[in-house]
Amino acid sequence: MDSLIIPDYQIIHQYYSNLPKPLSASSTVYLFCHDHHRYDPECRFFKLDALLLEKPIRRMPPFAITPKSTAYFSALTQEIDKKLHKALASATQRRDLLQALFADIALEVDDRARDIILGREEAASETLVEVQVPICFYDVLADHFSLQPENGKPILVLIVQLWSQPFASHIFALLFHKWLFEVQLDSADILLRYSSALVQGATNVFWIDVQTNTTHFKSLFSYLLEDVALVPERLKKIPLQTQRDLFLLLSRFIFLYNLVDKIESFLKNFPEYPNSFLLGGPADMLVIELSDHLQKLKVEPVLLHYFSHIKLLQGLELRMTTSTRLKSCLYSFTSPGGPMYPTRAVRHAAWDALDFLFPVGRYPRLIISLFFRLLYPWYWPSSCWNFVMSCIHAVFFSILRRIFPRYKLKEPHDHQS
Repeated sequence: MDSLIIPDYQIIHQYYSNLPKPLSASSTVYLFCHDHHRYDPECRFFKLDALLLEKPIRRMPPFAITPKSTAYFSALTQEIDKKLHKALASATQRRDLLQALFADIALEVDDRARDIILGREEAASETLVEVQVPICFYDVLADHFSLQPENGKPILVLIVQLWSQPFASHIFALLFHKWLFEVQLDSADILLRYSSALVQGATNVFWIDVQTNTTHFKSLFSYLLEDVALVPERLKKIPLQTQRDLFLLLSRFIFLYNLVDKIESFLKNFPEYPNSFLLGGPADMLVIELSDHLQKLKVEPVLLHYFSHIKLLQGLELRMTTSTRLKSCLYSFTSPGGPMYPTRAVRHAAWDALDFLFPVGRYPRLIISLFFRLLYPWYWPSSCWNFVMSCIHAVFFSILRRIFPRYKLKEPHDHQS
């Protein structure tokens, strides 16, 4: 029987033209999918763009269960267990050992390990569809522990003993974020402890992505958003307070990981908050978290990324206090100096977002901004230079538009400083 191995359904459409044709009647498509809830496992039809696979789609783990892969996962588990025991025994080196372990499980899987995990060494080359998807060790280990919970129990016991240590919550979140929603825990206190540690650990690793301007932990965020927050059956497995904390966490980082297309369904699944009568509905909670989060960001590319996506908030029904809060947040990035000390690119992006979301009062804001610029005389030379250059650009583009009226030219920036 022919067999096709496809690690992630989200990219099948990039490779469906490479599928062997014709497939035999006994062919089976194995779908390695992190987002199992998006399709019915019993459904025989999986439509993707112009491709319609009229074959049974089986829910499979993102790795192949072979003797080599089983031995490999066993070796990985033993190595993690060994490092945790060493960290538990050495109080002076505990932080460094846990940090090194966290770095190890966050690494991307190399080619040799990928071949073992995906079972490529034992698969026939003519029946294998090669799809290069970047995966990290924590991705496959999280799936391994969710499918075989008994293999993760010794590691979990050691992490609990190191609960208060730095990087312990990081490691727990990466290794057991899927396990938590697959196993049945009898104790409500233990469930609360584990779910709270998951939210705390996820917060820490997402901040690492912010500080390094990467999306290394996007798979963790995607799972928490698409497989937990948007799936009521899984979401209800954790306590209500943790559900609320999880949604606030996702609100802060949903722009970072480019999942803004999920905002509408995300807001529909928002849990109720006891202070909602004061703060407002789901849209208000999302904007409040984003506003507070923006004021903590110091990395210029990340700020520019947020400002480029924040325009999608237009059209949300917000309370006046929430709208004012967002407006004040954006305005704080439009002036040089403290407390935000934004760069010139950040100031321009903030002006664009502010004018787009709140077009009323645009020109009075500009006049007020120019007035306050007088309070920073050390910025006058650069401001004058940028003003002269912006005038030259405006004249130059105006002449070009007259000469080449058919070509659409990029407008110079509205707010130069």
